[in-house]
Amino acid sequence: MRVVIQRVTHASVSIHAQPTAEIGNGLLILLGIEETDTTEDIIWLSGKIVRLRIFNDNEGQMNLSVQDIDGEILLVSQFTLHASTKKGNRPSFIKAAKPELAIPLYHQFISQLENDFGKNIQTGTFGADMKISLLNDGPVTIIIDSKNKD
Repeated sequence: MRVVIQRVTHASVSIHAQPTAEIGNGLLILLGIEETDTTEDIIWLSGKIVRLRIFNDNEGQMNLSVQDIDGEILLVSQFTLHASTKKGNRPSFIKAAKPELAIPLYHQFISQLENDFGKNIQTGTFGADMKISLLNDGPVTIIIDSKNKD
């Protein structure tokens, strides 16, 4: 699993010009699921996300997690995070999980993240053509891949 985490002051998702999810201060997470992902990836990545200290404390140091600031989370599936651009100019998405595997893992990830976070999160709609709006705070953007835990 691969995520792009953005610290935001607000973020929202719209589908067909209709708002479907919105958060204030917190994390916008773009999630890419690949064929080899398992429950182990979900557990490790979810725990990493909720404990990630990327919010400023009173001294302006990034020492607080999204839990510490009582922030919110918006999770959006994005298969293009597993694009390969090795050959030619058209990306290949061969590593991205097919919907029959990705959808159950996506829902399992939502459940695990809500459990670890201790409250409900907002989500996009798997497979939909979504429009994402956000105000990145910092900017702070972190990329984490569960296959590269360094």
